[in-house]
Amino acid sequence: MTLKHTPLYAEHITTEARMVDFAGWEMPIYYTSILEESRSVRKSAGLFDISHMGRVRLSGAGSAQTIQYMTSNNVNNLKAGMAQYSLITNPLGRVKDDIIVYCESHESYLLVINASNSAKDLEWIKFHQVQDTVIQDITEMSAMIAVQGPNAPDIVSKLLQSEQLLSMPRFYYAPVKYQGAELTVCRTGYTGEDGFEIIAPASESKSLWSSLVSSGCVPCGLGARDTLRIEAGYPLYGHEIDENISPLEAGLMWAVKLDKGSFIGKNALLEDKSSGLARRLMGLVLEDRVPPRQGYTIHHSDEVVGEVTSGAFSPTLGRSVAMGYIKRGYDKVGSAVEIEIRERRYPARIVNKKNLLV
Repeated sequence: MTLKHTPLYAEHITTEARMVDFAGWEMPIYYTSILEESRSVRKSAGLFDISHMGRVRLSGAGSAQTIQYMTSNNVNNLKAGMAQYSLITNPLGRVKDDIIVYCESHESYLLVINASNSAKDLEWIKFHQVQDTVIQDITEMSAMIAVQGPNAPDIVSKLLQSEQLLSMPRFYYAPVKYQGAELTVCRTGYTGEDGFEIIAPASESKSLWSSLVSSGCVPCGLGARDTLRIEAGYPLYGHEIDENISPLEAGLMWAVKLDKGSFIGKNALLEDKSSGLARRLMGLVLEDRVPPRQGYTIHHSDEVVGEVTSGAFSPTLGRSVAMGYIKRGYDKVGSAVEIEIRERRYPARIVNKKNLLV
């Protein structure tokens, strides 16, 4: 299979990034090391090519209705310049994908979707589109760059000569001119740090990338991105969420608006809420540096009480962290458990997944 390349592929090759196949795209896993790049994001500013993520625009009089029926959040709460995290749910109330919806107007929305789900999501959207909805896949004609870290806001606002970006709230975005091209600068991210995700015309992405590097941003690969999102307790499709997992057990009901009217999976989610949880997604902090991986079992005494969904060595804490689903009754914050890693059990403490770095 021929791998796809983002508009920034040549930049990654020039800087001798270690490239891997990710969802059919040849992407950098790291440039120097995952540890160094992760620390750069926590301490200063890191730069990520996320152009492999799908970008689909829905426009026309039926666009809002299409999104409202297909997703869990309430798109009617959005005004132009606002964004929201949402879920695409199946009829069983399970997660087909997690996405961000950007409202350009009440008849135009941009959906940013996971690279691994782009093809199936696009088919799903087309199948459920209502009359007067125009669907346009703009993934390959644009680029998307994430700038994350405590220094990211200053760097981006100075480079783009736009002080308004500093006061822009999280989950808002603004159009900004750069060298004659219009960028979409979004106060969103996937690292637990402040910063922006920038959508740019593909033709302008190399210049923008180079300018950000010259301004002090450290290029980072998907390895650091994964470590950082685990530290922040953010789910990843295929790990914490998939079509067998309910938003209720994943702790994502804040992105589900059961009072908004009919949407795909609503009745199943109401049943889930009524019957209660059998397990829930929790954070885990180990005393050891050995990272647990997806599928490793979680033990309480001699009983298997859960399974790891994601794990990594945390450069911030100097030990390993993880997320995993744990049976109710064994999921109390502060409880001691053990994780089996290569036929040896390592002690761990259960924490709220949003408090992995506490």
